[in-house]
Amino acid sequence: MAIGPRLDIRQTQALVMTPQLQQAIRLLQLTNLELSQYVEQELERNPILERADPDGTGVDGGLEDSNQIDDPMVDVMGEAIAASDGIGDDGTVGDAAAVELGDGDMPGANSLDGAAGPLDADYGESYNNDSVTDRPTGDDSGAGSGKEANADGFEVGDWSGASTGLSGGQSATVTLEQVLSGETTLKDHVLEQMNVLLMEPALRLIGQDLVDHLDDAGYLSEDTEFIADRLGCEVELVDVVLEQMQRLDPPGIFARDLSDCLAIQLREKNRYDPAMQALVENLALLATMDVPRMCEICGVGAEDVQDMIAELKALNPKPGLAFDYDVAAPVVPDVFVLEKADGGWSVELNSGTLPRLLVNRQYYAEVNEAARRKEDKAYISECLQSANWLIKSLDQRARTILSVASELVRQQDGFLANGVQDLRPLNLRAIAEIVGIHESTVSRVTSNKYVATPRGIFELKYFFTSALSSADGGDDLSSEAVREQLRGLIERETATTVLSDDKLVDMLRTSGVDIARRTVAKYRDAMGIPSSVQRRRAKRMEVRAVG
Repeated sequence: MAIGPRLDIRQTQALVMTPQLQQAIRLLQLTNLELSQYVEQELERNPILERADPDGTGVDGGLEDSNQIDDPMVDVMGEAIAASDGIGDDGTVGDAAAVELGDGDMPGANSLDGAAGPLDADYGESYNNDSVTDRPTGDDSGAGSGKEANADGFEVGDWSGASTGLSGGQSATVTLEQVLSGETTLKDHVLEQMNVLLMEPALRLIGQDLVDHLDDAGYLSEDTEFIADRLGCEVELVDVVLEQMQRLDPPGIFARDLSDCLAIQLREKNRYDPAMQALVENLALLATMDVPRMCEICGVGAEDVQDMIAELKALNPKPGLAFDYDVAAPVVPDVFVLEKADGGWSVELNSGTLPRLLVNRQYYAEVNEAARRKEDKAYISECLQSANWLIKSLDQRARTILSVASELVRQQDGFLANGVQDLRPLNLRAIAEIVGIHESTVSRVTSNKYVATPRGIFELKYFFTSALSSADGGDDLSSEAVREQLRGLIERETATTVLSDDKLVDMLRTSGVDIARRTVAKYRDAMGIPSSVQRRRAKRMEVRAVG
C-alpha cells in the first residue's frame, strides 16, 4: 500500500466567537474609567466615529441626532415610567427603551426590546443617553447668578467655571489656587532639614543615600551595613549620620522597626525611661494585654502600665504617611435607584458614565467618493462597520446592566426599605434564569459596577449573599444580615458582659439563626473583631483608664 499526501474535505460544526461578540463581552465587564479609555482609543482610531454633544449633535455641530436612544428607565414594583416603541427593522428607534414591570412581572429576555437579543439588530447610528445627571437643575441662561459678562461673552470673576468636561458628577474644575499650590513630599521635607543639619559634603552624601532608602511610612528600608558597603565608607560613620537624621521632623523617621520608631518619639519627649524602654522592647505583650506580665517586666504597678500604654497609643507608628497626599477617587454609580412618591422604586442608568457617540455618514460618503484605490475603500468601509458595531455593543451593555440591576432591586427591595436585616440570600443563577442570560454574563455585569440607593452606594455584587438556614424552618437568611446581627451583639457588650463565641451562637439561634460556632468565629475574624478574651482585656483597660 503506497503512502502519499492526499486532500480530505471534512464538514464540522463549531461555536466560534466573532470579533463583534468578543468586543461586546469585553465592553460588558469594563469599569467606567476603562470604558472611557476604550472609547477614546476608538475615537482616535476611527475617523467615522464622533463624540456627540449634549444637544445631540456632533462635535462640529453638523450632525443631527435623528436616531437618539433615550435612557432606559425602569419602574420597579409599580407602573411603567415610559413605554418603548421598540426598534424596527428599518433601524428607527422608539421614544424610549423601557421596561414595564408590574407586581408579578419579571424582566425577562424579551421585556427590554432586545436587552438580551442578537447584536446584529440595527440600533441606528447614534448612542446617546440622558438620565438624572443630565437633567437641568436651574436656569441655564445664567440669569440671577450674580456674574457679569464681558464683551466676549465670558463671565467675569468665575475661575471655577473652567471645567475639563467630565460628566457623571465628576467635577474636574481646576482653580488658580490649585495650580499654584504644590504638595511637599516626605523626602523633600527631610532634605530641606538635612541641608541645614549636615554641612560636610561627605556627611550629606550619606544622608542623601539614607533619604533615598526611606519608605512611605518613614522607615529605613536597608540596614547600615548595606549602605556603608555601597558607599565605600565605615559603618560607624553611617550610624553617626543616621543618629543625627533621626532627630529630624517628623519624629520617628529613619527607624528600623516599630520599636525603634516609638523609642525615637519617646526620646524626643524625654519619656524614654527604663520602664518605658522595657515595655517598648516587649510590644508583643500589648497584643494580648497581659497586664500582670507587663507589670513584672517594667517593675511598676498596673496603674502606671495603663498610663504608659496610653502614651504609646498617642504616638504615630507611621510618621511618613503624614506626607502621603494620595486621594482615593470617588465611586461613580452606574445605576440610580430612586424611591417613588407612590411606593416602589425606579431604576435608571447614569448617563454620565455612558459615552455619546455618532457615526458621521456625511464624512463617510465624502471620503468613500474621493477614494480611488481599492484599499482605501476597504479601509473606510471597515471603519463604518466598526463604528456601527461599537454603538450596538454599547447599547447592549447599557440594556444588560439595566435589566440585571432592575431584577436585583426587585429581589432586594426589603433591604432598600428596611436595611441589611432584610437582605435576602441570592445567587447569580437565580438572576440569570429570570433575566434570561448566562451566569457568566451576570457576573461580568455586576463586577465593578455600582448602584446609588437611598441607603448609599453599593457594588452590585453586594446583593449576592450566601444563605444560612433558619432555626425555625422558615426562609433562609442572608449571611450578610447575620454578620450585621453578630456585629450588633458585640458592639453592645460591656466590660462585664463580653460574649464568647458559644454564647453568640446561643443568642443567634434564639433569634432564629441556625449557625455553628466555627461559622461565628469565621465571620468574626472576617470583620476584624478580636476574640472574647482580647475584647474582655481591652474593655477592662478602658474602664481602668476612665476610673
